[in-house]
Amino acid sequence: MQNSNSNKTVLVIEDHDDIRESIVEILEMADYHVLSASEGKSGFELALKHLPNIILCDIMMPVLDGYGVLYLLGKHEETANIPLIFLTAKAERADIRKAMEMGADDYLIKPFNDMELLNAIESRLRKHSNKRNISILSSSLPEDLESLLEELISLGRKKTYKKKQNIYQELDVPLYLYRVNSGKVRSFLFYEDGRELTTGIYSEGEFFGYEAILLDKKRFDNIETLEETELTLVNKADLENLMHKRHALNMKFIQLLTYKNQLKNERLLSFAYNSVRKRIAEAIVSYAEKFKKDAQDNTCIIRISRDDLASMAGTANETVSRTLADFKEEKLLTKEGNSIHIMDIEALKAIT
Repeated sequence: MQNSNSNKTVLVIEDHDDIRESIVEILEMADYHVLSASEGKSGFELALKHLPNIILCDIMMPVLDGYGVLYLLGKHEETANIPLIFLTAKAERADIRKAMEMGADDYLIKPFNDMELLNAIESRLRKHSNKRNISILSSSLPEDLESLLEELISLGRKKTYKKKQNIYQELDVPLYLYRVNSGKVRSFLFYEDGRELTTGIYSEGEFFGYEAILLDKKRFDNIETLEETELTLVNKADLENLMHKRHALNMKFIQLLTYKNQLKNERLLSFAYNSVRKRIAEAIVSYAEKFKKDAQDNTCIIRISRDDLASMAGTANETVSRTLADFKEEKLLTKEGNSIHIMDIEALKAIT
């Protein structure tokens, strides 16, 4: 059987001959098709000509450095979305932060071993593929989808819930599809010791509760409100009947399932490889980008409890408190009660 890497092209841009040749050898052994360049200008030209699936690029190079390569790639529509991993011999936070702020997808600090290299490439290719599939699904949806969703919502009934009120629990039989009209809800699972892990947050206009219905299974998560919330409840039979008659709705919920699976995979990778510090920063950024209010430029004010933040990051409350204190000392945020004033969202994104 043909290796799945055999049709994947990797471009390696590295000015050190020994490092470049070693990377090429490893990737060719893993059945990738490899292109290589010894400096930035020729590397950029190879990218334009061959449109590789992914690019590995050294940062510190003469004439045109890695930042310059990334900038030029972003100026061309055909190369702007090619995932790029920076290679750097420097572990200084400023270099890594600049790389991520400019749009790099990942970075590897030299020296790295074979598995670190291959895992980084495979992870980025997988994420890029998921995003592309979602884009294809989105573009294939008919223009009248909005009217179909309105028809679906019209079949339901509205209900208001108080803050921290349970909507449904694990192993419940699915009776309804839910749509958030106002407010916020979260989905979560329980650890064996009773601690909670937040798996998703839904806000105005978003649907939830469709997975168990589509898979014909019992509920496999828990849902509660984060604040006073109004939902539309669509009966399971009405949903299935409309989906049977209107195939565009099938496409819509396939899209939602695909996107949710992508987020789940990214979350699992984060728990497996990211530090607690990075996971807490990611949780804050995720919450801010979804619900930010009073936002101005790169700052934002959000309101989230320590318990909810710990649940999102998959860690203990005490760890959240210590990490928030560290972020405060680094002038990344200030905190007052449940309000967090983020001073620099991009800096939080760049935390390792």
